[in-house]
Order: sequence, then structure tokens, then C-alpha cells
Amino acid sequence: MEIYVFLKVIWAVLLGVLLTGLATMVGMDMGVGALLRFVGRNDAERRVALNIIGPHWDGNQVWFILGGGAIFAAFPTLYATSFSVFYVVMILLLFSMILRPVAFEYRSKVDASRWRASWDWAFLVSGALPMIVYGAAFGNILEGVGFHYSWTGQYFQDESFLSYLLNPFAILCGVMSLALALHQGGTMLMMRGEEPIYGRARKFAIGGALVAAALFAVGGVWVANMNGFAFTAPVNPAMPATPLTGQTVAVQPGAWLHNYATYPLMWLAPILGFVGMLGGAAMVALRKPAVAWWCGALAWAGTISTVGLSMFPFLMPSTTSPNQSLTVWNATGSEYNLGWMLFFALVFTPIIITYTSWCFYVMRGKVKVEAVVKDTHSY
Repeated sequence: MEIYVFLKVIWAVLLGVLLTGLATMVGMDMGVGALLRFVGRNDAERRVALNIIGPHWDGNQVWFILGGGAIFAAFPTLYATSFSVFYVVMILLLFSMILRPVAFEYRSKVDASRWRASWDWAFLVSGALPMIVYGAAFGNILEGVGFHYSWTGQYFQDESFLSYLLNPFAILCGVMSLALALHQGGTMLMMRGEEPIYGRARKFAIGGALVAAALFAVGGVWVANMNGFAFTAPVNPAMPATPLTGQTVAVQPGAWLHNYATYPLMWLAPILGFVGMLGGAAMVALRKPAVAWWCGALAWAGTISTVGLSMFPFLMPSTTSPNQSLTVWNATGSEYNLGWMLFFALVFTPIIITYTSWCFYVMRGKVKVEAVVKDTHSY
């Protein structure tokens, strides 16, 4: 395998790792935000929930930046096309993401119930909406997206953004994503919270994992009967980074299962997903939230790997011009670019993981109502 093809495959794997890290760390924060009004029945309890993730939520956004940056630098054609196709959805996501830090900073500035209740709703929206959009994006690319390029390389969108927002399969994927975030957020609240927050969060953590497992099973059946995309002629993995020539693609029923038929070992990915979800629910029921948290991370890894392995090497297939579908082979940057990016990723990613782990270790322990109420610097 020549070095350019090797780098393309490595960056496809790294993209999956970054998306998993994003889903796990950012999803945990979003889950706590979405649960805020349900696990906290008064202002003091809600402040406890916010201060549980308070030391970490802004640092966890690094995974969001890493994921977007990796797509921008390693897959520039995918970045340009996807951000154009999902432009309205991206703006919706952006505004909800902006709302979150504002809510963190402003909520406790005014000691008025109506003021704080308004920001609590902001946490609910800014926690649930991004996770729904995140999951829906995976649903959209599995179904294929309506776009094509002219002979000059100019991009054209062939579908309304409403078809992405109101697509039944995308909604299913979005709800599943939110359910996993609720599980992850619930386990975090259990690890650092006390009763009554602990007990309320426990119910949502179990429910989130079980709902996610059920939707994962339904989604698997749906994908098995869905039109997928497949190459109908040999393709050169080292092809130039252009979607205009070099591949012949057909839309075929059940094509997303072809890789599993060819490489049965890939079935480990969905199995890991189910093990993570059901194991997470079991660990929460046994009052082992730390183990359940890691089961949630395993569920995310299994889910995202399942999608990636099903579609490989497709990244964003086109329903209106299948031959112009974006793949790992035609949507990456140059060999020089991918090589240097790999070097810096190998240097800095372990540093980020080590520093994040150290932060969680230093700031471990229960967050108590009395400490939050007395501390003028807390959220």
C-alpha cells in the first residue's frame, strides 16, 4: 500500500476517533444540560448539576474543534460540501452552541426565579438540539444527500434543508443520539451528585441507554432495507482529490451491508454498540456509574464505527449524481498535508487526553448543595 493511500485510511480512522471523542465528552455536557430541569427541582439543585460539569464543559469543546478542524484540513472537499449542504442546520447548531456558554455565565448573575428559569430552558434547548442534529447528520449521510458539481467544480444543492430536518430516519438517529447523551449525562450526575439528584439522574441514565439500544436495533433493520451506494467498477484509492472523475457508483438496495458480508469481523462494531448500551443500563441499575460512563463511551464508539464501516470508503454519497459521491479516496487533502497532520495529531492528541484526564482526577468528588450555595464564584 503506497503512503498516500495509507494516510487516507489512517485519517478516516482518526476522524472516527475524533467524532467518538466529541460525542462522548460534549454529549455528556449536553446530556446534563438537557436534564437540568428534570434532575433539579429547585435552584440549589440545578446549580449543583451545573457545577458538576462547570469545570469541564468548556475544555470538552476542544473535541468539537478537533473534529471540525480534522474535516477542514484532512477532508477539504467534504468540509466545503457538507457545510454548504447543511448550511441552515449548521446555523441552527451554531446559535444553540452559542446559547450554552451565555447561559452558564448569565444564569446566576440575577437572583430572580423567572430569570433563572428562562436560562434553564436555554440549557434544555442548547443541550438537546445539538445532539439531535449530530445524530441526524449521520442519518442524512447514510441515506445520501442531494448535491452535484458542474464541470467547473462548482457545487449545487438539489434538496431543501427541510428534507434533512424532517426526514424520519434522520429523526430516529437524532433521538438515539440524544438518548445516549442523556445516559452519559445521567452517569456523570450520579458520579458527582448526591440524593435526590443521584436517584433522578439514575432513572434517566437507564432509560437513555435502553431507548438508544432499541433505536439502534430499529435503525439497523432500516439500514438493511435502505438503498446504499457501491462501486460498480475498480477505483484507484490513490486517485486525485476531485469528485468529477475516477469512480463509477450505483445505488443498490442493502448495499450498506456489503462490507459486513465481505469482512464478517466488522460485526464486532454493532455488537460493541449493543454491549455498551445494555451494559451501561445494567451498571447504572447496579449503582456503578463510573463503569456505566465507560459503557456509554463504548456505545458511542460502536455506533460511530458501525456507520463508518458500513459506508467505507464513502463519506457523503450523492443521490442525484452518485458518481460524484465524496469518498475517502477523492475528498482528502494532499499527501504532504495528511503526513504533517498525522505528525501533529500523534503529538498533541495524547497531550489533550492526558490533560483532560488529569483535570477530571483533580476535580473528582461529590458536589454538595451547601458548598455551591456558599461559594460566590460557582455557577
